[in-house]
Amino acid sequence: MMVVAGEALIDLKALNLGGRLLYSPHPGGSPYNVALGLGRLGVPVAFLGRFSTDAFGQLLKAHLQRSRVDLRYAVEGPELTTLALVTPGEQGESFAFYCQNTADTLLRVEDLPEELPPGAWLHLGSISLLLKPTADTLEALLEREMGRRLISLDPNVRPFLIPDRPAYEERLRGWLGRVDLVKVSQADLAWLYPGRTPLEVARAWQRLGPALVVVTLGSEGAIALLNGEEVRVEAPRVEVVDTVGAGDAFMAGLLAALYRTGVTDRSALSELGLERLSEQLAFAARVAALTCTRAGADPPWQEEVR
Repeated sequence: MMVVAGEALIDLKALNLGGRLLYSPHPGGSPYNVALGLGRLGVPVAFLGRFSTDAFGQLLKAHLQRSRVDLRYAVEGPELTTLALVTPGEQGESFAFYCQNTADTLLRVEDLPEELPPGAWLHLGSISLLLKPTADTLEALLEREMGRRLISLDPNVRPFLIPDRPAYEERLRGWLGRVDLVKVSQADLAWLYPGRTPLEVARAWQRLGPALVVVTLGSEGAIALLNGEEVRVEAPRVEVVDTVGAGDAFMAGLLAALYRTGVTDRSALSELGLERLSEQLAFAARVAALTCTRAGADPPWQEEVR
């Protein structure tokens, strides 16, 4: 199965109604969205994280359960749910996070399961790796599980929450040395490494440890490096409603495709082959494109992708 660890929050999506800006709540959070997408694609998946006992927290849990996500590793607390204010702009959506001492930021080492299922894939990333104590807890989980199972990472960079970019880059290099697959967006890399091309950064990252590095390019598709060899795929053309959750849907699609191929260890990932990888990236791009055709992070079900 897949185990996805990280934040669960509410995206408050801006709506313009008659000149008035209103906000509509949508379940979200990058790891949360990945788990949701995997469940809808028919992959056995469990979410590891901390939920609030408030109304938003219960909405988040129920939404996962409706999408076939196992909550065996979920814990609860009385703190409020994290809110992310999503506002449209000329450069795409911008995010403002209300996340001081909220439930999902307070996951502690004692909340972790003693062990994960043998052969389970672990995925993590995003703001849960920034906000303590959850950040320290997930780093401890990453340290404990590295080498024991496949681990994937999506940093899903949020500059609003990163006051010290050099310190963040140093931590990121440490994570890259512990994972087997990393997916990152072109926009993330442009903020992290201005003036460097995505392919240049991908090659540098692969030297740090991951067997597979994937860079999503928005409407231009994606590029990937597998053992130093390059693969490119195009993005399907769709009528875009919004792009919230598209990167997470891509991640879920890629993990689902790898799962169905029988990739369960580092050797199988390294020996995947470029033709098969191209097919899997194309599937992930279709999943992301369908997500862009509707509001909020609302990934498709398997029958819709077919």
